[in-house]
Formats: sequence, structure tokens, C-alpha cells
Amino acid sequence: MSKGAIIVSGGTFGLGREITMRLAEVGYPVTAFGLETPQISSIAGNAIPGLRAEAESRGLNVTAMEADVSSEADVARVVETTIATHGRIHGIVNNAAIGPLGTVMDTDPGIWDRIMAVNLRGPFLMSRAVIPHFARHGGGCIVNVGSGAGWGKADMAAYATSKGGIIAMSSSMALDHFYDRIRVNTVIPGGGGIVAGMSLGRVGGDMSRLGPDAIGTVAGRVTTGTDLGNAVAWLMSPEAETVSGTIIDVGCFAHQGSSTPLKRTHSEEKING
Repeated sequence: MSKGAIIVSGGTFGLGREITMRLAEVGYPVTAFGLETPQISSIAGNAIPGLRAEAESRGLNVTAMEADVSSEADVARVVETTIATHGRIHGIVNNAAIGPLGTVMDTDPGIWDRIMAVNLRGPFLMSRAVIPHFARHGGGCIVNVGSGAGWGKADMAAYATSKGGIIAMSSSMALDHFYDRIRVNTVIPGGGGIVAGMSLGRVGGDMSRLGPDAIGTVAGRVTTGTDLGNAVAWLMSPEAETVSGTIIDVGCFAHQGSSTPLKRTHSEEKING
């Protein structure tokens, strides 16, 4: 029996693109969508032709679309296209997000509204569009991409608020749709140094500015989209059929009541090789 499709919002660039490719590699048909025009504080854009070309060259089943996750009409079009193409939707990954920096005092109200529209309204619209389909077909899986900023972070008032909302919304949906066999979980990249449209946008596209001060992960490197994709793929799999309402940290756990790991000093690096 063929696998149902997975929809990945913001799935055409950066971390989302890597999630898209990883899910396709493990055998899921994937519909990835995003906007080709870079959004505020992000360099993500002009990515669909390259994604289509790579997927075709590797024999991966990826449908790439341009659509705005904050538009109810666009979301409906993505869902309808996916059902028409693949017959059934197995899961969605709510990954699309923007994250301009700023406090409540220097964040323009229009920018605040746009962040909430993409980061919170988007997952709301996506979930609302697919939950009836899941319920009719015996269940499904929603994975929301969160952030350690969801527990609060300096100079990220709007972004942190939106990601805190994601954590709360995930828990609420997991409870609301428990008996429909709809699993809702959150994955969180962390540790800094992550290469994504948003992070690159904050440093003017200069990749060299992302890594030097990053705590990274217990693996001794920064989190990648493939790491996130592996976690998402497991949550989508039958092996995770009892897992819902859960947060999986795919990076540095400097939140959820934890402190921040100490940075390794130069002398420690010498001692440890």
C-alpha cells in the first residue's frame, strides 16, 4: 500500500526544503509550498525550480507549489491539489515562519501582524483544512516546527510570542483530536548556527556570521534540516503511532526550564583534544 502524502509549508527553501527532501527519501509523496518572493527578514525565495529539478533528478516524488500559508484560499488550493494528485494526506508539517527581530517597542504593528499571520494563522489554517480529511480516513499526523524562543528570548518579542503560541496550540490540538487518531507534535531546532532563510536574513545572507558563537548540539555541530527531517519522519511513521502532544528537541535544550550549556573554553578544548 502506497504512503499517503505529506504537505510541508515553507518546504521549498532552507530547513523546510531539507525536511521535504528527507521525507521524500523515506518514501512519502511530498507537496512543498512557499513564496518565491523573499519575505521580511528572510532570504528564502526563487527556490521552486531548483527543488523541482533536484527531486526529478533523484527520482523523488515532490510537488512544489507557490502559495501563501496565511491565505485561506491558497491553503485550500494546496490541500485540494495534494488530494487530487495523491488521493490521501498522511500528514502536514507546519514549518513556514518569519522572524524579524525586535522588542515590543520597536516592532511595527504591521510587522507584528504579519509575523502572527504566517507563524500562527498559517498552522491554524493548515490544520483546519486537513483535520476533517484525517478524521474521515482514520487519522493523521501534524508536526509543528517550534523554537526555543517559544519560552521567551530577548529582541524577539513577536517571533517568541508566535512560537509560544505554536507550543500551546500543539498541545490543545493533541487533546482535541485524540479520539480521531490525529497525532500532533512539535519539533524544535536549537543551539544556534542553523542555516535557514530566516537566520540568513538576520545576518544579511552572510553564513560566516551564523556559526562562531553557536552552542550547537550534543553531536558537536549545529542542527540541520536533515536532523529535523529525521525527527519528523519518525513522528510520521507507524513506530510513533502512540506519540502525541510531545515536544522533541532536535538541538540544544536551553529552554523548558533548563539552563544553557556552558561554552567550552580554549583550555578545555586543548585538554579534550
